[in-house]
Amino acid sequence: MGSTVKREFELSGVGLHLGTNTTVKVMPANPGDGRYFVRTDLPEKPIIPAQVGAVGQTTLSTELVAGEAKVRTVEHLLASLSANGIDDAHIEINGEEVPLLDGSAKNWCEAIAKVGIINHSAESPVNHPTFLLQEPIWIRDQDSFVAALPASETRFTYGIDFPYEVIGNQWHSWNPSQDNFATEIAPARTFGFAEQIEQLQKAGLIQGGSLENALVCSHSGWVNPPLRFTNEPARHKLLDLVGDISLLGQIPSVHFIAYKASHKLHIQLATKIAEII
Repeated sequence: MGSTVKREFELSGVGLHLGTNTTVKVMPANPGDGRYFVRTDLPEKPIIPAQVGAVGQTTLSTELVAGEAKVRTVEHLLASLSANGIDDAHIEINGEEVPLLDGSAKNWCEAIAKVGIINHSAESPVNHPTFLLQEPIWIRDQDSFVAALPASETRFTYGIDFPYEVIGNQWHSWNPSQDNFATEIAPARTFGFAEQIEQLQKAGLIQGGSLENALVCSHSGWVNPPLRFTNEPARHKLLDLVGDISLLGQIPSVHFIAYKASHKLHIQLATKIAEII
């Protein structure tokens, strides 16, 4: 029995990479529709499914593609919908990038809580077969990896290691059945490094990044403290992983473990799982 939002809500803001303002409207969807985007600014109003098979590029965010239509930086919104149990959602967007808001998933979760969630009727044709992973799956790139291990319930564990004293080596684990996503994971903001900003902007990235929507770190410390959690960066990477894994439709009962990973590795793991589900 899937679920959707009780009524529509919308949020607007600037996109991290393109730096343009867009409005996202999340609306109820029918049982079995899944989560999908509609580009209302394009003539044909193309539908872009939030599925792993629709992933385009994964440079510092996850992009979904259908034909010529794209929508990027989808991970925070999709993590919020998935973690709140929203299987079906019609998501209208009037541009190419989902707003970054405050750099976390906090605003999305608050909006979902405000409108509420409705379960489809018991007669709904939707069912969620339990997927049991038989063997571990590992995706490696030098000393970075992401893995899915057989487990009796879903769990996420994320480790990071950066050559900045205020970050260093951090880990965080999240068990959806025990820990509240809205309070434990959603508030963790995206982060970046002062020394890389100019280079990334020259490459056409983070055009909409600011001290209001991202934590910025330098070798001298945090440029814009305070942090919301002592390990906020690790929690944010876990948030990104939840969003990327949500592209499977249903998050299976496995233990996801990542270390120094990236959207690229996340999607490679999701693709591997999709092949065997």
